[in-house]
Amino acid sequence: MMMACKWLEKNLTVNHIDDLPDDLVFSILRKLSSSASCPADFFNVLITCKRLNRLGLHPMVLSRAGTQTLAVTAEKWSDSAHRFLKLCVNAGNIDACYALGMIRFYCLQNPVSGASLMARAAIKSHAPALYSLSVIQFNGSGGNKSDKNLRAGVALCARSAYLGHVDALRELGHCLQDGYGVLATSPKVQEIRPVNRFLKDWFDSGRVVLAEGLRMCSHGGCGRPETRSHEFRRCSVCGKVNYCSRGCQALDWRVKHKMECSPLDLWVGAAAIGVGDEDVDAVEVENHAAR
Repeated sequence: MMMACKWLEKNLTVNHIDDLPDDLVFSILRKLSSSASCPADFFNVLITCKRLNRLGLHPMVLSRAGTQTLAVTAEKWSDSAHRFLKLCVNAGNIDACYALGMIRFYCLQNPVSGASLMARAAIKSHAPALYSLSVIQFNGSGGNKSDKNLRAGVALCARSAYLGHVDALRELGHCLQDGYGVLATSPKVQEIRPVNRFLKDWFDSGRVVLAEGLRMCSHGGCGRPETRSHEFRRCSVCGKVNYCSRGCQALDWRVKHKMECSPLDLWVGAAAIGVGDEDVDAVEVENHAAR
């Protein structure tokens, strides 16, 4: 009995992590660094023992650190947080290059180093870094007004959009539409496509009468009719026009509807016919997206 107690006491003081081979520990730590939901999930493991701390800060582990592991908050920013991000950068982590680049460029007043780090990430096709550099080029950030380079901004934005960055897709659409840094893809006066003209003329001629309650798209260059009641979305401000898509809404807003839209008409009309809030909400479309 005495020997059993001594054996148990001895084994309770043994750190069995030391029995694990480095390759296995590296594999576990790499998986943890890439999937941690916050920095604390990763750092709490590093402070467990000296071996985990040493292996956890190895470049092979830090190169795989995910965005949430690198998500240091402004409230907890410190020299040690800065050093950790630099270790990740030196390990070749492109998310760390982007994060530290943004922090240095905008927060630490070091635009040269910040832009250089973001460029390192952009070279590796890091979409957020490409978009951030495009914004810098559009605005001439870190320099003066003459440092703007619209063509470079569009090129970077296009690459980021190709990689699926949502903000870049939106920005590139505005650039192509307005001719900002690139030749505009749409003419000032957009011609109606032949098939859309056919649809418009077909229903305008009276050859076919729409069923009761069905409406045409209010954009003059569309010609699409509803196939069921309340299929199209109504302008949420005036309620007088209907659109089959946000594209038609945006085009009609620029051409005509922004001069005609009046918010009072919707509520007066709803009160007059006794339409409930649920009916109005079911068909409304947000106008601010088109403006």
